[in-house]
Amino acid sequence: MAGEVELTAILCSLILGGEMEVRHDYIAAGSARHVRVDCETPTHVVEVGVDAKRSSFDSLHQALFAAEITGKLPMVVMIDTNGVEEGEEFQVETVARRTGVSYFTVDKDFLIRWRMTAPFRDADPVPLFGY
Repeated sequence: MAGEVELTAILCSLILGGEMEVRHDYIAAGSARHVRVDCETPTHVVEVGVDAKRSSFDSLHQALFAAEITGKLPMVVMIDTNGVEEGEEFQVETVARRTGVSYFTVDKDFLIRWRMTAPFRDADPVPLFGY
């Protein structure tokens, strides 16, 4: 089964057309620090969570902070692994919508199929009937 990193890579590169793990530096309390954004597009900083994991709560915080330091729009994408909206997924969606953060879910199996069929979408069409 594909893991979170692989699913994020498929989402970021093949669907959103973004760049993964973009580093952004900032200064806090006089010290140089940095954050890494799961996926960054020309307009959005995207944090990815996986359903049924408490660590998904961090996605909203990270998206808002990255948006603040980049000037881009925040987005949270939840990868749904089982077709059920658990408490964590529900909470993240509710708070994202309340704070104006773009939010959507994507099915894990859809991401895997998208990766598997990418070469067919990129190929030149084959003429039918010898035309």
